[in-house]
Amino acid sequence: MSAMDIPGLDVSSRVRARDIPMTAIANVRRKLLLISGAVDATDHDVSVSIPLPEPGRWTVVKAETNLTDQTWVAMQITTDDDTTFVDDQDTMISSTQFSKTFMTPDQRRLTFYQGEVRPGEAAVKMFDLESASGRPAYAHARYSRVTTDTVERSEDVLQQLIMAGMPQKPVLELIVPVTIVG
Repeated sequence: MSAMDIPGLDVSSRVRARDIPMTAIANVRRKLLLISGAVDATDHDVSVSIPLPEPGRWTVVKAETNLTDQTWVAMQITTDDDTTFVDDQDTMISSTQFSKTFMTPDQRRLTFYQGEVRPGEAAVKMFDLESASGRPAYAHARYSRVTTDTVERSEDVLQQLIMAGMPQKPVLELIVPVTIVG
């Protein structure tokens, strides 16, 4: 009997780890987490759960490849209840593709914008997380312009999404395997 034949264990409609490979390396001494992978979903948000060796503050460097047929002009990350972004003088929040960021006052939503990630390109982001648990989770959402919109309309929509947050889509859940070093 396979796992798909056992009632309650069929997660095929919400978990697609085979076609969104992600992996991570955690350097415990430096509190550095490197994550890489690919995203091929345009009609879903991607929820990432990361089993860390210990809670606390971690610097995250995340690289992901756009495997969709759409150009992303903004990327949003929303944390779970036990995790917040860190925004202080010792923190670097940056992306190689986006020149601007917006963080909500509760430090639970971070949006990268003013740039783009075309199909086939990699996006690299860097930020710090403070996690009260050893298993932070956060969701990624991406925004692509609607082809029928004017440039002005697209900019207005983007500004509204940055301030209000992107509406949640159905979620693909991933548990990222972490290799511990240091």
